[in-house]
Amino acid sequence: MKYRIDLHCHSRFSADGVSEPEEMVQAARERGLHGFAITDHNTCACVDYFLSAGLMREDGHPVNDFLILPGQEITTSAGHLLALGVRLPDLKGIGPAEAVGLIREAGGLAVPPHPYDNFRAGIREGVLDGLALEAIEVFNAAVTFKAANQRAFDYAKKRDLAMTAGSDAHHVEAIGTACTVLEMHDFTVKGALAAIRKGAAGLEQRYLSKTQALRKTWSNVFRLRSGRKRHPHPHP
Repeated sequence: MKYRIDLHCHSRFSADGVSEPEEMVQAARERGLHGFAITDHNTCACVDYFLSAGLMREDGHPVNDFLILPGQEITTSAGHLLALGVRLPDLKGIGPAEAVGLIREAGGLAVPPHPYDNFRAGIREGVLDGLALEAIEVFNAAVTFKAANQRAFDYAKKRDLAMTAGSDAHHVEAIGTACTVLEMHDFTVKGALAAIRKGAAGLEQRYLSKTQALRKTWSNVFRLRSGRKRHPHPHP
């Protein structure tokens, strides 16, 4: 069976995110997604929240036919790196090769996002060439210029890497703008990672609207100016 999974999403636990976890699940379901990866910047706090709220399971199985993959967007010393399928501590500043090694050791999948977007902190080609990668994000709905996605696609083809697509949503309106279609018989986190490695059944590629992109840009500016940190809201 084919499942539509957004593999790059942020919650309010990201310094530049505003989405409430429950609203993310509701929005994703309304848009026909079967799941998403929660990839907040340098934290897995939302993973813990989803588990405590009963929206995720420790064993990686779906809850009410909806699958949330644990993850994180690590700010390595060379740029951002998605860690899919694993819970890790804050590794900000770690070297990219070491990060890839830790992710793989933990059974996860290391996926560099937006590597060719020069206005965002992607890991660039000179560093990518030396990393033991299995997959790369070839479509990010929030890239500054569309050519960046094409270059990522070309690089994936050159290295025969698995390809992913994600919305990079920082607010609920953007969730599911882009997603990865996976053929899975085992609808679990483990099954999703295996399906990504095997090769996506399809990539749904739509860009953020101008309004959505402006909201994301403003969130980034606000984060840089304030240096604020998101703190968990107490669970009711």
